[in-house]
Amino acid sequence: MEFLELAKKRFSVRDYEDKQIEKEILDKIIEAGYIAPTAKNNQCARVYVIQSKEGLDKIRSLSRCAYNAPTVLLIAYEESEQYFNSKEEGVSSGQQDASIVACHMMLEAADLGIASVWVDVFPNTLTAKEFNLPESVKPVCLMPMGYAKEGVVPSPMHTDLRPLNEMVKYL
Repeated sequence: MEFLELAKKRFSVRDYEDKQIEKEILDKIIEAGYIAPTAKNNQCARVYVIQSKEGLDKIRSLSRCAYNAPTVLLIAYEESEQYFNSKEEGVSSGQQDASIVACHMMLEAADLGIASVWVDVFPNTLTAKEFNLPESVKPVCLMPMGYAKEGVVPSPMHTDLRPLNEMVKYL
């Protein structure tokens, strides 16, 4: 599939079949994140795969947006491994690196027929604590994923785009 076709086809899914993603497919999704480029190739991103009943119950208690997905990825970064911009104090790459990894996995999932949704609605610090993540690991997003229930369609807002000239400016 051409990339733009894939990008246009993919949409946020919030209702999943009660069917686990096959390991071979999940491995490909994870590989897409593993090979994602990161600042100075520091590879500070971390991906936590939540599939156990206990883990899913915990993440669903922390966020109403975990939906009924059979797999939820918790994507984070290790603070000490992120790139720190030498030109401006306080600018670092952790969130961007984790986001690049998440995007690669989300698009690979779509190409393999696995639906997903990017979730920011969760208590980041409490989630890290509840999953016993090291204090230096900072959650960025959740990504519920699985097979979309039959009949699921994009939200009406999915194709409600601003004019391109509001986003793109030539300098």
